[in-house]
Amino acid sequence: MTVSRSSVIPMAVVVCVLAVAALFPLFRRGNRQLVLYCAHDAVLAQPVIDRFAAETGITVDVRYDEEANKSLGLVNLLTAERQAPRADVFWNNQLLGTVRLQQEGVLQPYQGIGWKRMPSEFRDPGGFWAGFAARCRVFIVNTDRVPATQEAVNRVLSRVSLSDVAIAEPLFGTTLSHYCVLADQRGLDELKNWHHEIRDRGIREVRGNSMVKDLVAEGVCSVGYTDTDDAFTAIDTGSPVDMIPVRMDSGKTICIPNSVAVIAGCRNPATARRFVDFLLTEETELQLAAGTGRQVPLGSVESDRLPGDISRLREWAHDTVPLSGAARYHAVIQEWLTAESTGE
Repeated sequence: MTVSRSSVIPMAVVVCVLAVAALFPLFRRGNRQLVLYCAHDAVLAQPVIDRFAAETGITVDVRYDEEANKSLGLVNLLTAERQAPRADVFWNNQLLGTVRLQQEGVLQPYQGIGWKRMPSEFRDPGGFWAGFAARCRVFIVNTDRVPATQEAVNRVLSRVSLSDVAIAEPLFGTTLSHYCVLADQRGLDELKNWHHEIRDRGIREVRGNSMVKDLVAEGVCSVGYTDTDDAFTAIDTGSPVDMIPVRMDSGKTICIPNSVAVIAGCRNPATARRFVDFLLTEETELQLAAGTGRQVPLGSVESDRLPGDISRLREWAHDTVPLSGAARYHAVIQEWLTAESTGE
């Protein structure tokens, strides 16, 4: 059977159309999906992610890590996957681990509208990350036992025994960040001396900030080192507690923002940048401020839209020490504390 030239051309067209049709879902899926690694608490992050998906139609495949060292665990995972990244975006509930990823070449810069919205002290000048929706390090105080004033807290901290004071283990979480700030402000040797001193004086070292909060709320301890979100959890349940900011020798506070960054070599860079801009909007910061964690907006917001108990926290947040210097101690302190805990 002889095939005419006129029939060959339509057949070629049909083959091309079928090939494009088969590939189209792949192209479409690549533009309409996002792989997110998220160290923030799922109960707080998921409503934000759901709103992004509803508004954009983009499917978000999110990986949480619920372990006590969740932020550090995802940082290590992203480092391990550097040559073949699975994630498009990293939403970290802290900053120092994000800076470590930048230093190791895991992140790519993006100076979008969200980055531009943030004050210079809460964004990387090259666009590798931006901070938003912060917590502050605070002393949580049981007001049935001690007034929530700096003078009263100082008296407790100056006692020979610190059995009335609680702190989370410093190997992970915001207590690790706190240690990094102390090393930056006082020097690594002075940090180690302080660490050994408070242990020798019997400070109660527990698994996490929430346990610190519980000890103070229940009256087992008078004072604890924790974060604003945990302190609000106790306040909201009617516990007799209040909080004051932890201040450095300079009088500055410790503000620990969430951070967000695009992963270098990611598969969906366009949707990654879109999600970054979404997280860094006023609407998202207000959504996180209205939640149980009362996270503090760092970009400009309309004051009449802020929850009433956020105003004083914004003052604390913007009075922070810079965290850029603390980042260089992150790995060093982690290695030191790991070696100390294993007896090496």
